[in-house]
Amino acid sequence: MIQQYILQTPVASILFAVTIATSIYAFSNPQLYASMMLHPYSVHRDKRKWYTVFTSGIIHADWGHLLFNMITFYYFGFALESFFVQVSGDIGHLYFALLYILSLVLSDIPTIVQQKNNPGYYSLGASGAISAALFGYILFQPKAMLGIFMIIPMPAYVFAVLYIGYCIWASKNSNDRINHDAHLFGALSGILITILFYPWIFRHFIDQF
Repeated sequence: MIQQYILQTPVASILFAVTIATSIYAFSNPQLYASMMLHPYSVHRDKRKWYTVFTSGIIHADWGHLLFNMITFYYFGFALESFFVQVSGDIGHLYFALLYILSLVLSDIPTIVQQKNNPGYYSLGASGAISAALFGYILFQPKAMLGIFMIIPMPAYVFAVLYIGYCIWASKNSNDRINHDAHLFGALSGILITILFYPWIFRHFIDQF
């Protein structure tokens, strides 16, 4: 089973394994953990800190955060890489890697801009890139049944509307210490990048209705 994943979806497999391993290791290494978090205040003042845009995407706040993100990635990240390969052949692996990495960066840029003068703000987690993979998947399968918290079933396109709406609301009103902007801009990045790779995907999406 593991060998099959590695052969068919190598990029998703590597991202999955590295994120889990690094997150678990960082849980017990506070110094490393702190050095890997995204700190917009520092990034704005020291361009060498840009590396934390990437490192913050392979660590998580706690076991619950890691588990939720990895379950989501398992269901939608692996599937999206498979879709890309079915459509484009082996270069689909590269497309998936680019979508994930670019979305990780793009999802953090608004946070860096907004929080650049806030020394107390930190961010971490792969949620932006995983949101991108989820929304890329939804473009391919808009009527797939998804669920809120894996419980309430609904078509993917309905989930997408609710997700975007909640992220917009929460980014302005919530005080739960979750980076909702990263979720929102990650999702939008996933849509944009998937359309750039496959301009016909928008028509495919519409034709499903």
